Amino acid sequence: MANASTDLDNAEAQRQLNNNNTRLAGSSGHWETEVTSSKLFECSRIKALAEERDAVQKKTFTKWVNSHLARVSCRIADLYNDLRDGYMLTRLLEVLSGEMLPRPTRGRMRIHCLENVDKALQFLKEQRVHLENVGSHDIVDGNHRLTLGLIWTVILRFQIQVIKIECDDNRETRSAKDALLLWCQMKTAGYSEVHIQNFTTCWRDGLAFNALIHRHRPDLIEFHKLIRSNATHNLQQAFNIAEQNLGLTKLLDPEDVNTENPDEKSIITYVVSYYHYFSKMKALRVEGKRVGKVLDNAIEGQKMIDRYEALASELLEWIEKTIGIISNQKFANSLTGVQQQLQAFTTYCTIEKPIKFQEKGNLEVLLFTIQSKLRANNQKPYVPHEGKLISDINKAWERLEKAEHERGVALRQELIRQEKLELLAQRFDHKTTMRQAWLNENQRLVSQDNFGYDLPAVEAAMKKHEAIEADISSYEERIGVVVELAGEMETEGYYDIRRISARKENILGQWSLLKELVVGRKARLEKNLALQKTFQDMVYMIDWMEDMQRAIMTFHNIFSEEPFTIQNYLENLMLVLYQ
Repeated sequence: MANASTDLDNAEAQRQLNNNNTRLAGSSGHWETEVTSSKLFECSRIKALAEERDAVQKKTFTKWVNSHLARVSCRIADLYNDLRDGYMLTRLLEVLSGEMLPRPTRGRMRIHCLENVDKALQFLKEQRVHLENVGSHDIVDGNHRLTLGLIWTVILRFQIQVIKIECDDNRETRSAKDALLLWCQMKTAGYSEVHIQNFTTCWRDGLAFNALIHRHRPDLIEFHKLIRSNATHNLQQAFNIAEQNLGLTKLLDPEDVNTENPDEKSIITYVVSYYHYFSKMKALRVEGKRVGKVLDNAIEGQKMIDRYEALASELLEWIEKTIGIISNQKFANSLTGVQQQLQAFTTYCTIEKPIKFQEKGNLEVLLFTIQSKLRANNQKPYVPHEGKLISDINKAWERLEKAEHERGVALRQELIRQEKLELLAQRFDHKTTMRQAWLNENQRLVSQDNFGYDLPAVEAAMKKHEAIEADISSYEERIGVVVELAGEMETEGYYDIRRISARKENILGQWSLLKELVVGRKARLEKNLALQKTFQDMVYMIDWMEDMQRAIMTFHNIFSEEPFTIQNYLENLMLVLYQ
């Protein structure tokens, strides 16, 4: 490869000389002098071009070598001389390959230089680099063509050979120079004044270099202001911007490119630095996106973890708060109040709790999602803090359901108790209403003293009173039922017991009053009955006295001789009877 790359121009020149010799041999003698002059001029021209090419390559390759040696704080001044000892060549290969070569032999003797260069060439062979007709003595002797060929071979191996571009049309894979040329064509597509077909004349106007920079960094170049005819300005601008803003070593000068026959290898060497820089920039951008994605995933994962922690804390706090509420067995002391509490409990069971149960399920899904994402990103599994594990939440939920069951049972029992008390109250009110009406009616009856004005009427009133008294005595059991109902409600803690007690006391008071009225009426009846009997005896006595008076009068008529004595006697008798 080295021989082919370094002797290409000499072979071409030799072919041209042979062709010229053939033509000269066939010409007539009078042209011999002219042909000789032409031959000498052509050889001189070819040699001058070769020397110019070598000079450009030497300058370009020297800058290229220094751009890489700068990474290890080394530098060469002359490409041909400074590589002869093999030390700089070894350092260059170490920088390019990233591998450590055998340590160079110390010493300045030729044998030491040959040994060092041979170590470098042996390393290239191990890297499958074909070196034809290049030996360590060629480099040590400072052979210009072979030294340039060796550097070009190194450039091909470590800078150009790694380029591989896939075409969009047929997916054909190209390599080396064709791949680099294709890359340039792809990046400058859309720039109407740039048509890259080779690595020589297509770069003379400088637009291709500017187009490559503008495609990747449009902020650095105002491409629309460039003029094709101003090649030197275009080249100088591209080289300066690449050096100052991209950090690419200025391997070429405008005059190296803006020439009739630009050196292909030098341009390739410089262009490949563009490729590696922009490819690295793309890789960094891709890496940045990847890192950004990783960071985004990490941030998203942390947000999800924070969300899990917050939701778990919120759910656990709600569970503990709810357990405290529903564990309170203090109920409203009324049927309406207990019904409202039961309604609130039913609302909790059918509306509030299902929402929290769904949140509990969402927490489990969220934790599973977190673990899956962390596992997919090869991150450390997330373990919730103590007390916020799914098992902790499930245990708290079980305690909630236990408290909920106990609350439901207690509420239903209290509801039954309050319904019973309410029925007792209704029964009490009904009975007290009836008892009150009965007491009022009987109080009205026993308050009336219409006993009559004779003994039969009073005796009839007495019998009626005895019937009333018997009825009242039998009613005492019913009064006792009212008292029992009130006592039961008081024992059960009925909420309106004050009203119940008031009505009970009222009934008892009315009952006592009724009994007092009955006793008083009976006493009055008994006195009235005794009086009526006395009156009847008096009537009987009066009738007897009248009968006696008539008998006496009969005697008076018979015994008229003592009328005054008899009259006086009768009056005294009547007075005694009356009294």
